[in-house]
Amino acid sequence: MRELMYVIASCLVALVISARTIPTVINVSRQLKLFAIPNGRSSTLYNIPTLGGIAIFLGFILGLTLTSDGYVIPGLTYIIAGVMIMFFVGLKDDILTLSATKKLVAQIIVAGILVFMGGFRFTSFHGFLGIETIPFIPSVLISIFVFIVFINAFNLIDGIDGLAAGLSIFASSVFGVWFFLSGNFEFSIISFSMVGALGGFFFYNVYGRRNKIFMGDTGSLILGTIMAILVIEFNELNVDQSAPYAILAAPAVSFGILVYPLMDTIRVFAIRMIQKKSPFSADKNHTHHRLLALGMNHKKATYLILAINALFTMTVISFQWIGIYWLMAFNLIVGGILLLLPSYLLSLKKTIKADDPYQKIIFFGDNIFISNKVKSADHRSNQPLFGKNLKEKLQRISFW
Repeated sequence: MRELMYVIASCLVALVISARTIPTVINVSRQLKLFAIPNGRSSTLYNIPTLGGIAIFLGFILGLTLTSDGYVIPGLTYIIAGVMIMFFVGLKDDILTLSATKKLVAQIIVAGILVFMGGFRFTSFHGFLGIETIPFIPSVLISIFVFIVFINAFNLIDGIDGLAAGLSIFASSVFGVWFFLSGNFEFSIISFSMVGALGGFFFYNVYGRRNKIFMGDTGSLILGTIMAILVIEFNELNVDQSAPYAILAAPAVSFGILVYPLMDTIRVFAIRMIQKKSPFSADKNHTHHRLLALGMNHKKATYLILAINALFTMTVISFQWIGIYWLMAFNLIVGGILLLLPSYLLSLKKTIKADDPYQKIIFFGDNIFISNKVKSADHRSNQPLFGKNLKEKLQRISFW
């Protein structure tokens, strides 16, 4: 009961701090005119504050430190250090904009701190590819790579209301429950501190009207860092299969829990490289953008993805006994099909025409308009409905 009270307290403290901080952050952002300006990367046409990550940061750090009394959390100093570095990097990017190279360097530094000094690294492949124990150098390289992948994955999926926060709340809750049941209460506190911090933000991000806010890179970089820590510890604590509530095929199960951010990142990176673009270049090829193009609004798209991700998680946990190879194949094949389905449906509706490379789709809230051949309302005039300058502005916020 004592342990449960600490876990609940970590969530509630983080929730209250996050929820109480956001209105202040919104007011300051408005006064300083720190907004997300609509452009080719955004799915909004309104100026909305982007510093919600400040509330997430404060909620998580204070929820974690104020309720961890009596527990020695492994690597807590380095967790806080890593999160603080990501916080300031994201804050600078949200306010002044940083190059992808500088952000990548910061991610490598944080990953190095957490791997070398915090001890958060993979030591076993659980028999995958015939490998059990991983030698030190490959272990370090793989772990740093995983940190970079997760940080960028959560940064990339932060494209519609509630998606990055919702998926993080779900994944943190799943990991947190397992940590609690298996007796690893310190990592359960970390997990539910994140749940609480994101819960306060999620309400304003999804349901806020006058007080709507985005997390920005300030928040998404922190999410990726914490998710990587939780995944690494989940896998490491399941190496010993005699431990309580041990999970079979832990690498494949953890992949399934985070199937959307991981598979969507793989898919988008592959598309960009095929198009000979930088993997870090901005576009609207994400699956959630395809759902918007199918006519869904942000909330419907987010809740659909969350529901599918939850069902996928239940499936991989239920079928962990089939082994790591079959389960990983299930993740890649079924997960890949699910993420390609919206694009396939769009091709059937001919919303995106493969034979018309100049066709662009413009988003106005939940509506879709084709901008390359905009005509007057009665369709009898050859003159565009909008002036030339406005039409050019519309095309600048469009996506292929």
